[in-house]
Parts: sequence; structure tokens; C-alpha cells
Amino acid sequence: MTTVTAMVPMRHSSERVPGKNYRPLGGVPLYHHVVRALLDVPEITTVVIDTDSPTIFEDAAKAFPEVVLLERPEHLRAGEIPMNDVLLHTTSQVPSDLYLQTHSTNPFLRAETIQRGLRLLLDAGDTYDSLFGVSRIQARLWDKNTEPVNHDPKVLLRTQDLDPIYLENSCIYVFSPDTLRTYGNRIGARPLMFEIPPDEAVDIDEESDFTLAEQLWDIRNRG
Repeated sequence: MTTVTAMVPMRHSSERVPGKNYRPLGGVPLYHHVVRALLDVPEITTVVIDTDSPTIFEDAAKAFPEVVLLERPEHLRAGEIPMNDVLLHTTSQVPSDLYLQTHSTNPFLRAETIQRGLRLLLDAGDTYDSLFGVSRIQARLWDKNTEPVNHDPKVLLRTQDLDPIYLENSCIYVFSPDTLRTYGNRIGARPLMFEIPPDEAVDIDEESDFTLAEQLWDIRNRG
């Protein structure tokens, strides 16, 4: 059986949305939503929370006793530390055949979607060495020099007829320890792009994102 360890890295402090990882959404701390989804995926063997937050440590120990809690070392706590460095440390603490990483800031990501991505990678054998979540964009895009990226302005195709471009949305990454160590990256040399439904790909990065998430939560749970 392939062991799969899911990792949720969380810092105590957040510059743009203070305390966002444990700020309430739908009556519970934000991070509860993605942890619950991960725990509902049968293929996931272990769920790990990596954090420097005493608030999260105390709350998670009570709310999720089955989750492994790792205290992030002091030298990996600064906001400018690359996530890949954090992941290299976490994976060294919890051996696994595969690792799945997501964020507390993706509260609408469903267990069924996570499971589907995992199954795609597992069933593909050696075809891919990693998977990452993407959002499809079919719109007329321009670069900073006012040059069209994905369309010919002289040929006004309907946006739905444009070739899609995919945005890495940070919802989910799946990789082996060898991929992470070899490339220093959670995305390897042969990655599989995995499209996440738009209503699940909401990411809380700004205060306005949290407001939107609260509104979406109310709409979903109304009645």
C-alpha cells in the first residue's frame, strides 16, 4: 500500500490578513475546513500540521487528536523562507511514499476533489512524477508591454474558443520525496496539471478574500 502524508504548513503570523489561519469561518478556525477534508480522504495515511503557532498547536491537539503536530524550527519561521525549504524539513520528519500539500487558505476544497487528484496520479504509474492544482483561464490576456499573450486582437474569437491558459492555484501538490529532493521543488520534471473547480479554488490571501469566503459560506449553508 502506498503511504500518503498530507501536510498543512501554517505560520502564526500573517502580514496581509492577521491571524487568518485560525480566524473563524463558519463558526470554526479557518484551518479546520481543509484538515477535515484531508481526514475524509481514504488514501491519505497521515495528516501533518507544521506550525510555529501556539494557538494552532493548542486548538489542533483538542480538535484533531489523530493529526501529527510538528513545531516549525526557528530558522524556518520567517515569512521570506521558501516553502520548499519548509517542506524538505517536514518530509524529513515523517517518512512517506507520497506527500500531498495544501493550505488552510483553501477552505472550500472538497475531499472528493483531493481524492480524485490522488487517484489520477497513483493510477498513472510512472507517467508523472508530481501533480499540482490549476485553474483554467479562458480570457484575453496581455503582458506588461501590452502584447497579447494568448490571442490575436485582429481575430476576435469568443473567449470560450480561446486556448485555455492554466493558473497554478496552490490548492494541491502531490509529489514523492525523491522529486522534492532532486529538484528542490514540489513540482517535478513530469508534472500533471489537475484542474480544480472554480468554487473550490477560492484562496484567502487578502482581507477582501476573507470577506468573499464568508459570503460564500453563508450562501452555501443558507437553509
